[in-house]
Amino acid sequence: MKYFFILITLFTASINAQNLLKFDKRNVQCEDKWIAYQIDNESTYTFGFIYLDSEAGLTLNYEGKFKIDKNGKFNRVESGTKKEIGFMKVRLQPSKNPIAEIPESKFKELNIEKVPNWLKLYKTDENSIQRLYRWGYKYNGWNESEKALTYLEKADILDPKFKGLQTELAFSYNALGKFEKAELSLKKAIAENPKDCYTYKELAYTYTKLVELKKVIETYENMSNICSEQNFIQETAYNLAYEYFKNKDKVNFKKWKTEAEKWSKSENQYTKNLNQMETELNK
Repeated sequence: MKYFFILITLFTASINAQNLLKFDKRNVQCEDKWIAYQIDNESTYTFGFIYLDSEAGLTLNYEGKFKIDKNGKFNRVESGTKKEIGFMKVRLQPSKNPIAEIPESKFKELNIEKVPNWLKLYKTDENSIQRLYRWGYKYNGWNESEKALTYLEKADILDPKFKGLQTELAFSYNALGKFEKAELSLKKAIAENPKDCYTYKELAYTYTKLVELKKVIETYENMSNICSEQNFIQETAYNLAYEYFKNKDKVNFKKWKTEAEKWSKSENQYTKNLNQMETELNK
């Protein structure tokens, strides 16, 4: 009976912890947030504050550990080395391992402020266009395009002609299915730099998603004349072939398969996929 009671107590404590901490976030979703990592073997949670360092990127300011008692109270575990608390900084790489945001109602129990006083040291240039663009670019790279737009659209207000900005905006819009907005941004980018092949590639992709294949072909022809990046041209031809494959249009598929193949001297993933599509169409 004693052991049964212990099991019930542990189970109840576990349920309380699950209700208080929801491990449903990735670290790239927790900028300027207090977070906790999954419980360890000693039934403690490691916690800290995630922020963006202008040079180092996503960073965890480690604060220490805490336990959750049977009443749901967060009890900070004092470190044997006091200097450890609040001074350890860990550079983070984007990770899918789930972490939890610490509820604001628990800040007092952990003796922390919603916004740490030291954070202001890292916010000195947060409204500069360079910083806004840089973090928008980083969040796009982390597949957090909605978050990226919170930076990039602010940058667009400051200086819509900032180098690379319109193309980066379009990347976000494309990722979020906002293809009309992507088209507008890419046209602005091309007006500023009419020989940027990456921008043309993105525009071709946008037109593909808008199912405007004539415009994709026009963009492809422009790329063929001005671009040195053959992989971008091949990707565009491949996407056209794929659209015709989906429509079971054998004639146009064959045409664009041939176009795609001429941009590589050896077999690659594009040509392998095209051969598989051709086999499927001919069944």
